[in-house]
Amino acid sequence: MIKFYQKRLIICIAGSLLAGFQLSASADATIELPRGGWRNSGGEASGFKQPVHYPASSVNTEGQSEMALIKGRISTSNKKKPGKLIVNGAAMPLAIGESGEFSRPYSFSSGSNNVEVRSPDGTEVKRVQFYDTNTSRPNPRLRVVLSWDSDGTDLDLHVVSPDGQHVFYGNRVVDNGGALDVDVTTGYGPEIYASTAPPKGTYHVYVNYYGSGGDDKKLTIARVAIISQEGTLAEKQQSFQVPMRKPGELTLVKSFTYP
Repeated sequence: MIKFYQKRLIICIAGSLLAGFQLSASADATIELPRGGWRNSGGEASGFKQPVHYPASSVNTEGQSEMALIKGRISTSNKKKPGKLIVNGAAMPLAIGESGEFSRPYSFSSGSNNVEVRSPDGTEVKRVQFYDTNTSRPNPRLRVVLSWDSDGTDLDLHVVSPDGQHVFYGNRVVDNGGALDVDVTTGYGPEIYASTAPPKGTYHVYVNYYGSGGDDKKLTIARVAIISQEGTLAEKQQSFQVPMRKPGELTLVKSFTYP
């Protein structure tokens, strides 16, 4: 295990140097948080239950620890489409404000982490890598990430664990430790379910097409990524895409067994 983390550290440092060289021409994209290099998040809160006001107009990061934030700016003039955020290989949309600002809560694992942001047209790219030396808090061992490809639409993630616990926007934290971080109602997502100690057995992942701003014919493509054992030798990522055709539609995207 020590050799594994040493290897991750070497990759992290080497990747940081390479990223700085390759992406120097993309200076217009900036990542303020997280900062690259070494850090220790000990004593910092980074839970998944974020403050959310309904109806939500954007992802709310008010009062969130700097250790659990992705924040920066993209100068591109195309704000009508989302950018792309890639965290440790998992891609998701990135909402961009009128002035190019972006902000997103995220609970990182200990060890090496990689954060990359891209502008909607792909011309601006910025990458940051850091190593969190805090091994005292448990890492998420299961994440389910829902995102979708249209603005002005509301898709909801539902996860039912083997013990029957149902996590969704109306029940964001359950007794077995599973939690949904943010209910995004304005388009693109992402919504992220996470658990640090997932019960063993069969999980069911559903997506509900909650609404489309009055356009009942608006088709949107939902993307669900399932990430297990993040940051370990047994890490596994799967992704699935399903078309969501009309509001009110509830679709079983995937049933899977953990571990």
